[in-house]
Order: sequence, then C-alpha cells, then structure tokens
Amino acid sequence: MPAAKKIYFASDFHLGADAKLSSKERELKLVCWLDKIKDDAAEIYLLGDVFDHWFEYKTVVPRGFLDFIGKLAELRRLGIPIYLFTGNHDMWMFGFFEKELGIPVYRNAIIKEFNGKKFYLLHGDGLPTDNWINRLMRYAFSNRFLQWSFARLHPNLAIGIMKYFSNRSRLAHAANDMIFDLANEKMIDYSNQLIQQKKDLDYIIMGHRHLPVDILLKNGKTRHLNLGDWIHYFSYAVFDGKELKIEFFEDAHTVFST
Repeated sequence: MPAAKKIYFASDFHLGADAKLSSKERELKLVCWLDKIKDDAAEIYLLGDVFDHWFEYKTVVPRGFLDFIGKLAELRRLGIPIYLFTGNHDMWMFGFFEKELGIPVYRNAIIKEFNGKKFYLLHGDGLPTDNWINRLMRYAFSNRFLQWSFARLHPNLAIGIMKYFSNRSRLAHAANDMIFDLANEKMIDYSNQLIQQKKDLDYIIMGHRHLPVDILLKNGKTRHLNLGDWIHYFSYAVFDGKELKIEFFEDAHTVFST
C-alpha cells in the first residue's frame, strides 16, 4: 500500500551565501532532501529567502543554482505542485519561475486548507509588529520605479551590490537569529494579533526568523511555526494529514516550543 502523501514547507535556504557549509554544499544537501521527499510529497511550499540575492532582468537571471533549479524542474515534471514565496532577500522575481517551471510565486500571505485544517502561509518580513526600518526597506524594495532603476545597472554590478548588502544584513542579524525570547518575538506577537481577526486558523507558518519554532498561541488552538533555515538547522515542516511537525534533515536540533 503506498504511503500517504504529505505537504512539505521549508524556507531560508539563502543559496548564494557561504556559512559553515558553502553555498554549493548546502545546495546539494537541499537537492538530496528534495529527492528524498519526492515519492510522498503531495505539495511543496518554499516560504521565501530561497536565494540570498536574486534579481531577474528581462532576459537574464543570476548565475548558479542549477542543481536546485534542475531538481525543481524534475519535481514539476513528476506532477508535484511547488509554490514559492518571495522573501526580503529574493523579492525581485518577475516571471522566471512561473514561465519556465510552472511554479506560482506569492508576494503576500495566502490561506490554504488541507484535510480540514486552515494554514496561513507567509515569509514573515515587514510585518506591522516589525521595526520601522525593516518595513521601510520592504516598501522601498517593492517600489516599481526603484526596481526599474536598478534593472538599468549592468548585472555584474547589480548582483555585486546585492551580494554585499545581503551579506551585511545576515551578519547584522546573525546573533539575534540564534536567540529565542518569547517576550520579544515580534512574529509571534503578529500571529496573536492575527488570530483575533481570523479565528478559524489552525496553523500560521512563516520563514524569516531562522529558528525552528512551534508555539501554541493565546487562543489555545492555533499554532505558530517558524521553519528555521538551511544555514544552521536544515529544518522543515511536514503535514501528514493529521499532524504538523518540524523535522530536520540528517542532524537533529532543538525546536523552540511551549
């Protein structure tokens, strides 16, 4: 009897950035994970910051990532639906994934229902509970005129600029990314506000935070999950039709929970 199909969620691969493992090593590890889950994956959701830097010109996309993109193409040929969200590092997606791979790209939160459970999905940057600097940056990077102006730069220069600032951003948040403080978790604060308007949500899943988090919210029903990352944790979430849980590829780590 074939195994029941599952829904997979992952985020924050930051391909293009080196860490303890190089970008290429992490990319190949990610490809191994995708190959492992392809037999029982009903759908796959990638919730942003898949790339550490990304900008699509009309006829040019960033060099590299061929193993990963090729694996996505293979999964799509197998008929597995894949859904991609933009993050704050890779929001400049303008049609490549839709046209070349048939992968829808989302820039805002969406609600999905699986087996009677409602999931609220988003990357998690620029929330109302975030600081004004991050919200201003998201607004600026989403501005069509600024995007058009940036596209006038030669790709060698533009991608070099993106690499520089993406690296600075990650380094600036590196220490905070490793610390969990429930009293100061702005994304959880947002989720607790959200459930006051959307009372029927069962799960709120985000990327962005870089820590694997699974918290029961104040209504005693809805769970907030942060997916962790593929820099330190190699973590993801899987829903088997009954239970949603965070798992790790190869090496086990702690899930921050209450």
